[in-house]
Formats: sequence, C-alpha cells, structure tokens
Amino acid sequence: MRHFNTTGLCVPDQDYMVDISDKIRRITAMVDQGCYFIINRARQFGKTTTLNQLERNLFHQYICASISFEGIGDEPFENPPAFCRFFMELVQEALRFSSAAEDTSYIESWVDGTITDFKRLSSHLDKMCRERKIVIMIDEVDKTSNNRIYIHFLGVLRDKYLARKTGKAFTFHSVILAGVYDIKNLKLKMIHEGIYRPIATEGKLYNSPWNIAADFTMDMAFHASEIATMLNEYEEDHHTGMDIPAIAGEVYRYSRGYPFLVSRICQLIDERYDREWTAEGVRKAVQYLVQQEQNTLSDDLIKNLEASPELYQWIYDVLIVCRVMPYSERDPVVNWAMMFGFVVSRGGKIQIANPIFERWITDYFLSKDARRQDNKEVKGVFKYDVVKEGRFDMELCLRRFAKHYRQIFTRKDAAFLERHGRLVFLSFLTPLINGEGFYYIESETTDALRMDLVISYGTEEFIIELKTWRGEAAHGAGYEQLAEYLHRRGRKEGYLLTFDFRQKSHRNPREAWLQVSREGNGALRIFDVIL
Repeated sequence: MRHFNTTGLCVPDQDYMVDISDKIRRITAMVDQGCYFIINRARQFGKTTTLNQLERNLFHQYICASISFEGIGDEPFENPPAFCRFFMELVQEALRFSSAAEDTSYIESWVDGTITDFKRLSSHLDKMCRERKIVIMIDEVDKTSNNRIYIHFLGVLRDKYLARKTGKAFTFHSVILAGVYDIKNLKLKMIHEGIYRPIATEGKLYNSPWNIAADFTMDMAFHASEIATMLNEYEEDHHTGMDIPAIAGEVYRYSRGYPFLVSRICQLIDERYDREWTAEGVRKAVQYLVQQEQNTLSDDLIKNLEASPELYQWIYDVLIVCRVMPYSERDPVVNWAMMFGFVVSRGGKIQIANPIFERWITDYFLSKDARRQDNKEVKGVFKYDVVKEGRFDMELCLRRFAKHYRQIFTRKDAAFLERHGRLVFLSFLTPLINGEGFYYIESETTDALRMDLVISYGTEEFIIELKTWRGEAAHGAGYEQLAEYLHRRGRKEGYLLTFDFRQKSHRNPREAWLQVSREGNGALRIFDVIL
C-alpha cells in the first residue's frame, strides 16, 4: 500500500506522488540538447526525487550514472589522486545499474590506478565517452565541497565541454548537478567559512568554474492542479469522497506548492487526523505544522537566519517591517534568500515563500523579541477573557490590545514601536489563539503601509489589516483596500488596526464599527481601531 513520504526519495510504486511528468519531459529536452546545468533549489524541494524520475526516463536512450556526494566525508577531497579515484569508483558503481550493466568489461575499465591527476582524468574521459552518450547526475554537490579540488574538477568538465564543441574532445553528453548552493555561491560560502582562499591565478573572486551551464529556470513548486494528481491516486485507493480540486487548492494556499510541505500536510491528514479530507482537516494539519512540529526544514530555515545577521535583518524587513523589496539578481542577499527558499519573486516583488514559512520565521522573531529588555510584558489579559464557549471575540481582543498598547506607549518608544509595532501585536495575539487557532500573514497584499493577517480559530476566520497612520485620506482608502480583500475571501466582516505615531496631543484614539458599501458585494462591516 502506498503512503505519503516526507523522509527521503519518493518512488511511484511505493509513495503517493505529484505527477511531474511534464517537468521531466522539459528536463529531458535539455539533456537531449547536451546541456550542462544545475538544479539549485532549497532543502527538501524534490531534487533527489526529480533526478530519480529523470534517470528512469533516460534509461533506454542514454547511459546514466547517478551519484551523490552526501555523507562521503572530506577524505576524497584531500588531493587530486584521492578525488580521481573516488570519482571513478562512484561512476563505476552507478553504471552497474545503468543500461550498460551487462557490459562488464566497460564498467571495470572505468577505474584505472594510473589516474593520479586531473590531466590524466581528462584523457580517461576521452576514452570512456568516445562512443557512448553518458549522462552524469551528481546530487548533493554542496555537501562536502570544502576545498579547491572540487572547483578544479568542475573546471576540467567545463574545459572538456568547450573542447567538445570544437570537435577536439569527448566527454559526458550531459552533466546535471543538484544542490542548494549554485557554484558561484558555493565558492562564496567556502570563502566566508574560511575553508577556501582564492589564488591570484583565479582572477576575479566571483568567476565561476561552471559558466557553461544552461539556465535552469523551471518552477519546481507544485501548482494546485498538480497536487490534485496525487490526491486522485490517493482517492482511487481509499474512496474518501473528498472534493479533490477544493482540497488541492487549500493545500496550495498554505504551502504555495513547496514539495515537502505539500506531502507533509497530506501525510498529517492521512495519519494523524483520521483522513479528514476537508478544509478544516487541512487547517488542522497546518496548525500542527506551525505550532507543534519541529522538523528538519524549519530547523534549517532558522539555522540559516542565525548564521547570517545580514540575511536575518533583510528577512525581518521583508516580513515584519513590510518593506517592498524589488527582485534584483545583482543583490547577493536576495540571491541567498531565494537560494535557501525563504522568498520568491511574484510580479517582480519579493515575498516570503509561503504562509507556513511566514509563521515559522515570525515565531522565531517573536521568541527573539521576547528576550529583549524593552519588550513590555502583557498584563491583565487572559485567554478566557476573549474566548467564550469556544468562540474567539476578536472585537474584545482588539479593545484589550488597544488598552495594553496605550499603557506601554511612551514617546521614547515611538521609534521602536513604529518599526516593530506589528510584532508587538503578534506577541499579544499569539498566546491567546495558540492551541485552538493560528494565524498567517497574507504576503500577496502586504507592503510598507499594510499587513493583512488571516486568523483561524475553531471554525471561524478573521481578517485583520494592520496599518500605519498616513492621514485621513489614506485611512479612508484603507477601508476600500480591506473591503476588496474581504470580497476576494468571501467575508462580510473585517478589522482594521492602525498605529498612529503623531504627537500625543494630536492623536485621537478611537474605535468604531463602520458600514462600508462595495458595489456588487453589499454592505461590509469593519471594526476600525486607531491607536
């Protein structure tokens, strides 16, 4: 019986999988063209599974050698003889499972004890690839690349590729590398960690030994229609009666198609939540992911934030301060954030990759902020105040926050609160909803002036827009913005929380329910709170 797998390689006859056949066809077209390329994606983004499916697809047309640098240690990278011997042994072993498996003499001839440097390895590749189309796939290329030996090896492959173009060499038909770091960032990582020092003959610091690589721009995230292909397979086995398009859409809404998150949400519904294939079941799985589960993906995100103060500050500005960050390939911090999977570019605008990442990272920022001396303790507010008979009273919650905020606000705090006020509200909200509810930030609407929160509690959903005061005209426009968002979410009621940092004598704190009419959608109710 197949199952949802989130712990490693997925294979079609054992695991429920999204149909990625169209992606495999497009990658195969690159192989047919003889391209050398790199599949750089964040952790647990399906790289190994994609390579495995690709190898199956290429089996009858090419000789495929699929190897991995994971878990091999540093010894093979100590010197050229060690690396050449290690590399040829890996290829030899991989060929035993390729379409050349019966040609034992060819396989055995791959390992030659006289190959002690890269020049001899280059000549050896000429002989081994002269009459055969060999595709080599190297997974986890960034796991043990801790010195210049690996960089030198890539340079050999580059030189042979260029020589083949002029008819002066034979080499691999196609080379596919897979890992988190691209080659340029891999060298930067090694330099930053102090385990690689460029020599004068290398030229510019950022020169890549892999500048022959074809661009690999394929979107490897799963769209809702692709998620539905996996749910179709599951439904054929279990006959749950689920609304497949609706459930696929809900899974996509929270995961934005991140492969691990897609599989993990489905796995939790199947194994932990008694196959509750409803929108509520998806919500329960997501709530467990963001509030209770600690996994390698969330750990990896936080580890990368801890390791780079520059990346930490940049992500904070994107998520909490809501600075609009344009996408720029020339910005190294943008490249690192995208490489690690923190953010994506949608419409030329940088956004946190998905709502689950938003919660993980926000909770991390909240925990860091809780240790700050200037973080004021929330007093006199208890969960039972705002939860009555299992229902969350959002109006009362905002009134209590307004009272709390007025108690902690002083002019000397203004600069801090103007930058971190949203985090103060989330610090207030989180303990009140944890257990039965959760929130996520709607990054598609977020900018420097607003942040939309979607809060689920029990079977209810609340939408709150957080804003900074920019004058009466801008505040009035905020009603229309929120009304538009409520319309798209099918809601008739919303909440507007505005931080006003004008001098106290000019501030006019107020709260009121407003009726906002929107053409084609009737009257909407908005609870408007100005702090």
